[in-house]
Amino acid sequence: MEANQFKDFGKAMIDYAANYLENIRDRRVLPTVEPGYLRPLIPETAPEKPEKWEDVLKDVERVIMPGVTHWHSPRFHAYFPTGNSYPAIVADILSGAIACIGFSWIASPACTELEVVMLDWLGKMLGLPKEFLSTSGKGGGVIQGTASEATFVALLGAKARAIGAIKREHPEMKESDIVAKLIGYTSSQSHSSVERAGLLGGVQLRPLQPDENNKLRGETVEEAIKKDLEAGLFPFYVVATLGTTSSCVFDRIDEIGPVCNDNNVWLHIDAAYAGSAFICPEYRYLMKGIERADSFNFNPHKWMVVNFDCSCMWLKDPFWLVNAFNVDPLYLKHEQQGAAPDYRHWQIPLGRRFRSLKLWFVLRLYGVENLQAHIRKQIALAHYFESLVRTDDRFEITQEVIMGLVCFRLKGSNDINEALLKRINGRGVIHLVPSKIRDTYFLRLAICSRMTEEADIDISWKEVKEAATEVLTEQK
Repeated sequence: MEANQFKDFGKAMIDYAANYLENIRDRRVLPTVEPGYLRPLIPETAPEKPEKWEDVLKDVERVIMPGVTHWHSPRFHAYFPTGNSYPAIVADILSGAIACIGFSWIASPACTELEVVMLDWLGKMLGLPKEFLSTSGKGGGVIQGTASEATFVALLGAKARAIGAIKREHPEMKESDIVAKLIGYTSSQSHSSVERAGLLGGVQLRPLQPDENNKLRGETVEEAIKKDLEAGLFPFYVVATLGTTSSCVFDRIDEIGPVCNDNNVWLHIDAAYAGSAFICPEYRYLMKGIERADSFNFNPHKWMVVNFDCSCMWLKDPFWLVNAFNVDPLYLKHEQQGAAPDYRHWQIPLGRRFRSLKLWFVLRLYGVENLQAHIRKQIALAHYFESLVRTDDRFEITQEVIMGLVCFRLKGSNDINEALLKRINGRGVIHLVPSKIRDTYFLRLAICSRMTEEADIDISWKEVKEAATEVLTEQK
């Protein structure tokens, strides 16, 4: 494909993408295909001769779209949002065109330097303490692929710091013996990626029980640390969550932080979904105690209209991370080392894309005020759905609605709520997923699409009510 063909194909695809997003309400949210649907629609082998781009574009609708779950439909309410906006899409085009692999400063200086500045811009928007910003002299931010990566990377940094400290205190101990005694903590309501980070990192991570409101409290962490110290273990890492996946609950980091600081335990904050809301000053009370944390992460690619992947992580002291990952062969060295970050030392992979372009385009073309308005609107829509649920005494709200998530259920058994969810999703107009806390099964309705309006919420509530009537009638 030459440049003139690329221009035509690119323009046609831009038109297709815009039409897709602007008319997404017309599409069924969940596909009706069965596993294996796609293979019969395309040849068994790749074509020997090049095909026309026009034919490829036609096959997007014929082959791909029948198997797409439309995450950006205003009636998609499952999981959490996935970011999407025209500025971010355009930035991804430029990133793909530049196609640099920004593992070090010299590999593409703009790729590194824009990321440094964008993480400072965003950190200031969130109200993060200055110690997390690159301008503080020690701290700084980095774009990871996902919050799961950030949790794992922070664990490895905490592990390196703990091993170094224990070796100084117990020089006779082997590193393998130290690692065997390391232990970290998180809430039983934390994302499954936290448990996975422990498995990948080869250390113990113990789930702790939250309080009656599903928040992890400082006294619970303190008690666990004290017990394990007495047993000869080495507490080294705590993950606290601001906005849990199950029910969007906020752990008490103002209580957990001092406990971690007093015991030299690394505190990582996972705010993957809810962190976007902290660009609105009225929600920053939920991050009270953030100054006690060692690392903080949230995903602009969830709720801040930045396309996947863009997971932003800040560290007060990246030294331990860089130290844990520092492999520096001759062919990667350059004369400016130390004058700017070499982000290969801040992550698991060596290579990295020019992801900061998405932040730069979105922040400039939306502006802070419009991004704040987007967050506030989506939270208001969640409260609107909550108000509709409360008008029907067949239902109950199971968790306080703070962000853009409503947790609700039919009063009654788990079985009837499972039947309700199956009926709702089977009707195909909206899509929800469930969760379960302390053996109570409930439904989650997340406000996901940036295009959702009150009229869409009315349709979603109508679907829920009608499905409930059907299920309850059949139960009689």
